[in-house]
Amino acid sequence: MKALAFDAVTKTFGGTVAVDHLSFDVAPGETVAILGPSGCGKTTTLRLIAGFEEPDSGRIEIAGESMLGRRPYERNIGLLFQHYALFPHMTVAENVGYGLKYRNWPKPEIPRRIREMLALVRLEGFDARRPGQLSGGQQQRVALARVLATTPKLVLLDEPLSALDAKLREELRTELKQILGAVGSTNIVVTHDQDEAMSLADRIFVMNRGAIEQQGSPDDIYARPHTRFVADFIGRINWFHGQAGGQAGGSSMLITDAGTRIALAQAIDAGRWSIGVRPERMMLSVSGPGAPDSNLLAGKVVEAVNMGAEFHYVVEAADGRITVVEPNRSGVRVRVGDPIRLSFRPQDCILIGEARER
Repeated sequence: MKALAFDAVTKTFGGTVAVDHLSFDVAPGETVAILGPSGCGKTTTLRLIAGFEEPDSGRIEIAGESMLGRRPYERNIGLLFQHYALFPHMTVAENVGYGLKYRNWPKPEIPRRIREMLALVRLEGFDARRPGQLSGGQQQRVALARVLATTPKLVLLDEPLSALDAKLREELRTELKQILGAVGSTNIVVTHDQDEAMSLADRIFVMNRGAIEQQGSPDDIYARPHTRFVADFIGRINWFHGQAGGQAGGSSMLITDAGTRIALAQAIDAGRWSIGVRPERMMLSVSGPGAPDSNLLAGKVVEAVNMGAEFHYVVEAADGRITVVEPNRSGVRVRVGDPIRLSFRPQDCILIGEARER
């Protein structure tokens, strides 16, 4: 049985189509991230699942049951809000047990369930504190414990880590994934943060204009985007534009608008193409022939930024400015103004035909 199923769901607001004939399934125990920019329809999708909005057309089922006309409290869904929505006048234990009380759990079992949940999120001994006495990360874990306490059929996480600072957000991503895995819940993460989606989800739905532009594993979405929108939205990418140039030395070629010849690992049809290369797939050198069997470009460094674990370079080349990301290893650092060579392998080229430029 599918944990969640959308079948041709449409939702409009006035003349604006927020969700456009949207169809997808989520398997039990799966974590799916709905990812996209502001206005793509992801928040409306979450509200449709939760029952805060009703679809204009189409069907929504949870665990095989139609949700048509079902109110939010009738859907057995847990919702982790972006800003946690903890009750400030209640203790941690009272917050965690709030849903149990209203879901008619047997009174003798509630204290045991609260202890289980606090142990799960590593907050034993915090039961008598109030939210104002907790850090942001601790409040997030209390809110998660409250959501999971009632064993919902589906857990919705609305930008679950966005209220935290960058360092804490990075630390809690792994912890959140472990907690959700431990309880085996089915989870929908709604976010505009690529890192959040990539680290938490088994499968990512990239939304654009009210529809799913592409779905797949994090590896698939990042390495094999189907459209330019997906390639641009997930991570950074350098683009080369031009015409198919036949074959040379057994390889298909792209002749860019600047006249650069780029060897490709797969054949392309005649016509206009865009070729994307991720910044971390490019190698930068100040001398030598470059990596063997790779495409080679000449350029000059115009920006060099030390990001701690990485160096980020911007190189001016014939086809425009190209971003390169390299690990911060010991050795000679390339400096602004240095002439350099860029190399990248044919198999690291992402091919997007003109028909899929969006």
